[in-house]
Amino acid sequence: MQKYADNDKVVYIKNNKNLGGALARNEGIFNATGDYITFLDDDDIYLPQKIEVQLGYMLKNDWDLSFSDVRIHNNNDILIDYREHKYVKELSNKELLKQHIMHRLTPTATYMFKRQAIIDIGGFDDVKMGQEFMLMLKAIEGNLKIGYIPFAHVIQYAHDGERISVGSNKLEKEIELFNYKKKYFSYLTPRQRQYVRFRHHVVMAVVGKRSNMNTIFTKHLLMAVFTSPFDCIIEFLSHIQKIIKYSKVK
Repeated sequence: MQKYADNDKVVYIKNNKNLGGALARNEGIFNATGDYITFLDDDDIYLPQKIEVQLGYMLKNDWDLSFSDVRIHNNNDILIDYREHKYVKELSNKELLKQHIMHRLTPTATYMFKRQAIIDIGGFDDVKMGQEFMLMLKAIEGNLKIGYIPFAHVIQYAHDGERISVGSNKLEKEIELFNYKKKYFSYLTPRQRQYVRFRHHVVMAVVGKRSNMNTIFTKHLLMAVFTSPFDCIIEFLSHIQKIIKYSKVK
């Protein structure tokens, strides 16, 4: 951070101890003086018009929070996933709650909040599982006015090694998060609950694959297929289609 010492556009706050990601972000939020808050981790990238487009959208519609799609790149800057939220057909908090439980309206780098709005809901919770998931959930249940931009102005990098969430700790967190989501199953149809279970097994299989836990990978891959063969086919074809489509978009 020494290189920013003379940059009056950067305020560097060094905590006395490691607070973890959630509480460190809260320090930034509570010390900020601007009207809007958005987040950028050290090795992700905002595309040039991210702030301009999102802020314009916030001002035009008086949103308390907005989120967007995101590009996922590997170490070679090649697109490996494009997370879009085209299933969001309306922006009522009731509908957003269902879609968030089913799909996760994340990641953090796509968010822009009115500063007062995120303070009013208490900022990030210091939880072990799904800090960004819980923040969006608090925003929805806090009845914030939330908008969606169907385009990606953020690149998130899935690096080899320490940046990718792997290992037994990650598996335990995913199980905790899945069990937490079950509290909201009464809001979902039986088909939507099936999809949540399917997605859980897919995530567990991916973590198992990245962690070189072949037994976990195989077990949850088979459980995903067993839970919903239809979704396995649809999600696979959709993933390939998005890679082809958005690899051409720079």
